Amino acid sequence: MSRLVVVSNRVALMEEGKQAAGGLAVAILAALKKTGGIWFGWSGNVVDGESQAEPSRTDVGRLTYATLDLGRRDHEEYYNGFANQTLWPLFHYRLGLISVNRRTREGYERVNAYFADRLEPLLRPDDMIWVHDYHLIPFGDELRRRGCSQRMGFFLHTPFPPPELLTALPNHRDLIRELCAYDLVGFHTATDLRGFCDYIRTETDGTVEQRGAYGSAVIRAFGRTLMAKVFPISIDTEALESLARTAGRSRQAERLRESLVGRRLIIGVDRLDYSKGLPQRFAAFEQLLESYPEHCNRVSFLQIAPPSREDVPEYIAIRRELSEMAGRINGRFAEFDWQPIRYLNRSFGQRVLAGFYRLANVGLVTPLRDGMNLVAKEYVACQDSDNPGVLVLSQFAGAAHEMGEALIVNPFDIEGVGDALQRALTMPLGERKERHAALMRTLRRNDISSWRESYVDALTRAPYDFPVT
Repeated sequence: MSRLVVVSNRVALMEEGKQAAGGLAVAILAALKKTGGIWFGWSGNVVDGESQAEPSRTDVGRLTYATLDLGRRDHEEYYNGFANQTLWPLFHYRLGLISVNRRTREGYERVNAYFADRLEPLLRPDDMIWVHDYHLIPFGDELRRRGCSQRMGFFLHTPFPPPELLTALPNHRDLIRELCAYDLVGFHTATDLRGFCDYIRTETDGTVEQRGAYGSAVIRAFGRTLMAKVFPISIDTEALESLARTAGRSRQAERLRESLVGRRLIIGVDRLDYSKGLPQRFAAFEQLLESYPEHCNRVSFLQIAPPSREDVPEYIAIRRELSEMAGRINGRFAEFDWQPIRYLNRSFGQRVLAGFYRLANVGLVTPLRDGMNLVAKEYVACQDSDNPGVLVLSQFAGAAHEMGEALIVNPFDIEGVGDALQRALTMPLGERKERHAALMRTLRRNDISSWRESYVDALTRAPYDFPVT
C-alpha cells in the first residue's frame, strides 16, 4: 500500500494516545494511521529572521509529523497577506475586500516553493500526496517543477468563485494553471465544481468532460489531464451523537440550562469572520423580537465567536461592529432579569459545545458564503431525537446542498430570517422529529469516514488518462 503524505497550512500535532479535536484532523489522522505517512506543514510558530531551514520531525507510530516555523516576513506576506487578504475574500465573493499586492503574491509563491523544497527530500516514489486548501494551491506545481511524479490531490475547503469574480485577480490564469498540476481536485459542492469548469471553458484553451450528474468532470488544460470532483466533507456523526448524550449533562451544560430559567435558546457558533454573516444574524434576532414580541423575555440568543486574524483591519472592524450591535439590541429589549444576546468572544472545547448544541432549540447557521460549515452538521448530530431542535441554515452554506430538511434562508433577507426563527421556535414536535430524522439519515450515510475514503480511493486511481470522447 502506498504511503500517504498530507500537506496543510497548519499541522495538528498530536501525542500518541491523545484524541484529535477537529473533524479534519480526525479524518487525516485516520487515513495516515491506515497507510502510514507524513503530515507536513507550518508549525504555527512565527520566528524572527528566516524561516526554519529544515523541518522538525516527530514520529508517532507509523506517522511522522514534519513541521516548519515561518519567519515573520514569510508569515506576513504568505499567510496574512495573499492567502487571507486576497484569496480568502475573493473565494468568498467579497471583491470589495480583496487586497491586490505584488509583494504578497510573490511571498505566497515563495513560501509554497520553500515548502516544496523541504518536503521533496522526504518523499518516496510511490507516495500519494494530499494537499489541503487555498494557502497551498501552487504547492503541487512546485513539486512538479522539482521532478516529482507522484500522485497528487488537492482539496479546497472554501467556496470556489465563478470566473466573473476570479478574473478580478491579476494573473488569475497562473493560479489555475498551478491548480491543474494536481491529478485530482476536490470541491465541497457542485456549485464550486461548476465555477472551476466554467473558468476552464471560458478563460483557457482547455476542455471539460462532465461525468455523472455534475459530480465530477475530466479537465484537459495546460497540457495536463485531471479529475475534478465533488467530495462534501462531513463530521464523525456517531462519535458526536455519543458525546452529546453525556455532554448534555455536563457541568457547563447544567450551568447554561439553569441560567436560562426555562427560556428557549438559539445558538450560533462561528469563527469571528466577515463571511459568517454575524451582523445580519444579530439584526435577524432583533427582527424576531420586534415582529414577534411574545418571544421577549422567553428566548435567549447565545453567539459564540472566537476571534481570528486579530491584526487584520477587517476583523478588527467586525468585532467592534458586533459588540456595538449586541449592546444596542440588549439595551433596547433587555429586562432586569433577561439579556437577549449573550455574545462571547472565546472558544470552547468540543464536549462543551456538544452540550450547548443539545440544549439549544434552534441552531442558527447563516453565513453569507461558506465552503461547507460543519457547525450545521454538528448541531443536528447533537440533538435528542425524541425532542430535537431546528436548524436554520443559509442557502449559501455548502451544507445546504445536503441538508434540505433544515429551514433554508437567505441571510441577506433579515425579515425572512426573523420569520424562519419564529417558525423554528413554534414548530410542532412531529415536524421537528421528521426533519431531524431525515437530516440524520444523510449525516450517517455521508460521514467523515466516507468523505476520507472516497477521496483517497479516487486519488489511488490517479493519474487519470481518459481517452478523448
